[in-house]
Amino acid sequence: MKKVLLSVVLASASFSSFAAYGPAGCGLGTEVVFQNADEWHEHVLAATTNGTSGNQTFGMTSGTLGCDVPDAPLAGGVALFINDNLEPLAVDSAKGEGETLNALADLIGVESQDKAVFQREMQANFDVIFASSQVTSQTAYEDIVGVMAKSPELSKYLG
Repeated sequence: MKKVLLSVVLASASFSSFAAYGPAGCGLGTEVVFQNADEWHEHVLAATTNGTSGNQTFGMTSGTLGCDVPDAPLAGGVALFINDNLEPLAVDSAKGEGETLNALADLIGVESQDKAVFQREMQANFDVIFASSQVTSQTAYEDIVGVMAKSPELSKYLG
């Protein structure tokens, strides 16, 4: 019974977190193990495989394992960078300056004349981007895109 309950909880977490990629999310479970899943139990097993082995997170940050989003506003490893540097990025964003914030601006391709605006917007919107201690790299990425989209100077970097 405990195994069934654990499977349901893990599958539910995968569904709610990564629903944008289909019923079982993206990852090894979807792309390799249960490639042609069409039954509900196959989707549950695929989602469990994706969520428990850590490959879904890797796939989302690297754009592999069926987790690529071809029309994502920021490309070039930005999601991976945010995933690997979430805490120092939060600290630098709160200050409005710092090595991690500068590296993110460079990775996005923010030109030197717009970097001060980028830093100000990240600091001014700290409470939006890092709204709680439960923030994830995915939510931070989405909120950074949202902040940049509202800025005339920064929206041009969204592609």
